[in-house]
Amino acid sequence: MKLLYDLPEADEAAFAAAANLDGGEKLMYCLPFNIYERRFVKGFMAFTNRAIYKLLDGKLIERWSLENATDFKTDIMYGSTGFYATIDGSATLLCQFLSGRDLARYSVIVKAMEILTEEKNEEPVTNSSRERFCPKCGRPYVNASTICPFCINKKEVYLKLWGMTRGLRLMIFVPFFVALFGVLCSFVVPIIQAAAVDDYITAENASTTGFLLIVLAIVSIDFIQRALSVFQSRCSAIAGGRFTLMLKNLLYEKLHALSLSSIQTRTTGDLMGRVNNDTAVMQNFIIRQIPSLFSQVSSFVIAIVVMLWMDPLMSLFVFLPVPIVVFLVSKLWKTVSERNHRAWTKNTRSAHLLQDILNGIRVVKCFGQEKREIERYKTASGIAAKQNESNQRLFDTIFPLIGFALRIGSYFILIYGNLKLFHGTMSYGELHQFTAYANIIYAPLLMITTIPRDISTFLTSASKVFEILEEEPEVADIGLPIDIRIEGDIEIKNVTFGYQSYLPVLKNVDCSIRKGEMIGIVGHSGSGKTTLINLIMRLYDVGEGAIEIDDVNIKDISQEALRSQIGVVLQETLLFSGTIRENICYANPNATDEEVIRAAKTANAHDFIMNLPHGYDTYVGEKGLSLSGGERQRIAIARAIIHDPRILILDEATAALDTETEKLIQDALNKLTENRTTLAIAHRLSTLRNADRLLVLDKGHVAEYGTHAELLENKHIYYKLVMAQRKMARATVRREKATA
Repeated sequence: MKLLYDLPEADEAAFAAAANLDGGEKLMYCLPFNIYERRFVKGFMAFTNRAIYKLLDGKLIERWSLENATDFKTDIMYGSTGFYATIDGSATLLCQFLSGRDLARYSVIVKAMEILTEEKNEEPVTNSSRERFCPKCGRPYVNASTICPFCINKKEVYLKLWGMTRGLRLMIFVPFFVALFGVLCSFVVPIIQAAAVDDYITAENASTTGFLLIVLAIVSIDFIQRALSVFQSRCSAIAGGRFTLMLKNLLYEKLHALSLSSIQTRTTGDLMGRVNNDTAVMQNFIIRQIPSLFSQVSSFVIAIVVMLWMDPLMSLFVFLPVPIVVFLVSKLWKTVSERNHRAWTKNTRSAHLLQDILNGIRVVKCFGQEKREIERYKTASGIAAKQNESNQRLFDTIFPLIGFALRIGSYFILIYGNLKLFHGTMSYGELHQFTAYANIIYAPLLMITTIPRDISTFLTSASKVFEILEEEPEVADIGLPIDIRIEGDIEIKNVTFGYQSYLPVLKNVDCSIRKGEMIGIVGHSGSGKTTLINLIMRLYDVGEGAIEIDDVNIKDISQEALRSQIGVVLQETLLFSGTIRENICYANPNATDEEVIRAAKTANAHDFIMNLPHGYDTYVGEKGLSLSGGERQRIAIARAIIHDPRILILDEATAALDTETEKLIQDALNKLTENRTTLAIAHRLSTLRNADRLLVLDKGHVAEYGTHAELLENKHIYYKLVMAQRKMARATVRREKATA
């Protein structure tokens, strides 16, 4: 996406005069706007690391300092779009433009300006905030990326790729050797053909035997070339398959190593596209396109040498159109790269939408939004198709014309060669040989027209693959992490945490949990309950303070050792595609059938499982949607039971169950929580009646911490929550009696 336009000379002079470029201020982005005071104009918005400039016809219309700017946004108006910001506490329209392709660009600017203004207003600047900016140009990373499109180093990409081919290089180089042999054969054949023309076809009293030998030689060379081509294809297939397998495995391993926050900033469709599509593009480029490029370059060099030796003057005709073609290709390179990137973005967006709709197909059908979603996908796929069609029309128009321009030299060769032929200074065979070499040269020259497309497509895919491979996990083990057997004491010491450092969700949370205790965590929605258990599982690292288990900071414990001793039943139950047995055994793959059945009975799941057609071997379908919510929840509880954890976390574990089943499950959970530390989140406070103590969170702070009786006696937040739920329960009972 083009975010740095070239300012017209007059506007550039006005900007240079207004900006303090010598004092460290630098231009980062520049975008056009085309509506001003209810008329169409050609203006520009210039964004620096300090201010925003509005330029029109060589004049600076307005300047806004980033120190006074917040809350950037775009708002679609009637027939146009406005770009807004809050300046000195007042909403201000910075510019107005026609809704269209610039809307996406200004949406990126919104994110970039938010990051810049946060950086300006945060004191002190933290390391995490610095990492949100490109260290070279200073522009913010946007769209969850850590690769700056302005500063991508193509040479570095190639070197990284070369390093990844270790162990496959011999197979990868086989096509190069075969290609070189094929090139040499392609130069031998014209020599033999020239001899056939001069010594046999145009000669009198030619020997039939000699001519047949020449034909046999041409056929033999062709057979050898084709046999080698088969060998080359097989080697390429093996090397390509192994390279792709290695790259996919590396990507998949890295995705598991990344922190949850990194995964959640990208869509599932985007990650799948990088693992499947982008690796395929890289494979094709390395295994097929590079050997082809090597072959063409070798042919070009050898053909030049041979042609110059045969006839220097006639050789120049081949290169007459080359400067023009090179100039045109260099001019088109940027356009081709932009169009390829634009097509990739729109195709990816369409794929993401499809994946999102299919994941939520149940919601779509429940609300009767099928037609709307069909139209959304038609629109998104139509936009992608139009971009692909536009690209193809441009490429299929320009590149054939460039190819025609390249071959103009062959017409001069034809004229000049025939003149020499008429004057007797060149034989038929020599003319045929020279023309064959000229045609060999045209193949690599024509390939020049496709190189920009291939390379830009490859670089786009490679940069996205390396972005994942090179990303450092936010949550990582120390150099020598320790493995401990957890007993269950938990100390939360002045913990402060925010998913964005400038917006803390938990503030100075401090509490002690003793081994074997059951702690209920309650509070209003958004008070930080789930965030707290995420920190205890170390899905995120605390910003300030520390969490200790058995007097050991969890940052010093290996993540595998920590999480292998924590059992979790989450509010949103997820079952994997497979059988009920496989889902229960997920936390303990070596569990016996007896252990599986025992866990299912404890979770009150055995009876309904046995009523299914195939019992424990029943397939649950994608995400377990073939089961009811209560059935899925009970299988999840059985999965936690078979794990036999030292610390148990229940996040609304009985939320999806009816009253009767809830009582049975609660009894099972009471057995499960014996002799192990349990943290239970629940909005339905009746499920926490057996908790030893209750931790009440309010807006990220610990509001109360004590037993049920103590908190009721305080008559504070917990007391109000209990009274509100009792009142709601009495109202429900009255309605049921009235209905009866």
